[in-house]
Order: sequence, then structure tokens, then C-alpha cells
Amino acid sequence: MIFIVVGMPAAGKNIAREYAESKNIPYFATGDLVRAEVKKQGLEANAENTKQVSDKMRGEDGMGVTRYALTSALAAKSKAVFMEGMRSLPEIALVKEKADAVVIAFLAPRKMRLSRIASRGRADDSIDAFDARDQREIAYGASVPIALADEYILNTDTMKDAISALDEIVKNYTVK
Repeated sequence: MIFIVVGMPAAGKNIAREYAESKNIPYFATGDLVRAEVKKQGLEANAENTKQVSDKMRGEDGMGVTRYALTSALAAKSKAVFMEGMRSLPEIALVKEKADAVVIAFLAPRKMRLSRIASRGRADDSIDAFDARDQREIAYGASVPIALADEYILNTDTMKDAISALDEIVKNYTVK
């Protein structure tokens, strides 16, 4: 089972990563692939360089980096795998063609997400570019997988609450 994690920037998708790591579940994020490519190219890890590399890696159909992550996820041959970074319905469809998959959307209010961006200090984050980044995500099609997700986690309380909700979802789909 592939658990596809979607959500706007700073909605809490990294909670899924922490959960997966704590359970020894493989986790494949397209953003990790993009950040690795930025580093490989010797570019400064800023919002603009990350955007340019991401656009190039996504390719003309927008699914290039998803194909790479999916290949790695399928090769893991694990009962459960997490994938993150799919931003369009065609990307979700591609994953679902190859494996059983569940889309889990992390949701958080815009003001809360902006506060998280300000506090987390990632090199590819920018408070000034927050609105443009949201618009770029929406242009990629990110709002559709969020709207059509199979499961939702409203990430407005504690991390422990979000992890508990995620654990319940994973158990519902893997314990049979």
C-alpha cells in the first residue's frame, strides 16, 4: 500500500515522514529529490533555484520527478510505503495505476502555515515568496488531490494528535 501524502506547504506533511521513520516505513519525497539535485548542481539552496530545478525535473508533463520517486517506492517491496510531493491528479493516477494507494491530505489554515514557514528555517522557504509559492502549487494542480483525498488530517493541534490520526489511517488500510 502506498500512502500518498499531499497538502499545501507547511500543512504538516513532514509529520508523515517522522511517523514513517519511527515505524521503519520507506518514505519517498519528490522535494528531497529536487533538493538533492540543487545540491548536486552546486546551486545555492534558495527558493528561486529550487523552483527552477523542480520545474525542470517535473518535465513537460509535470510527472518526471514523480516517476523517479515511484520507481524507488515500488523497488522498496514494503507492505507500506509513503510518497510525498504529488501535486496533480495525473500524478496520483500514475501511482494508482502501479499500486494500491491512499491519498492522505494534511490541512492547516494559511496563517498557521505562514507561521510555520517563518519558524522552520529551511533554505528553500521564504516568507516573502509564500503567496507566490502557494499560487505555484495551485498552478501545478495541488488543490485537486487535496480536494479529492481519501483521508484528511486537520493539523491544527499538537504533533502528537496528528501522528495519532495518521496512525489510525495507516492501521485501517494495512491491518486486514
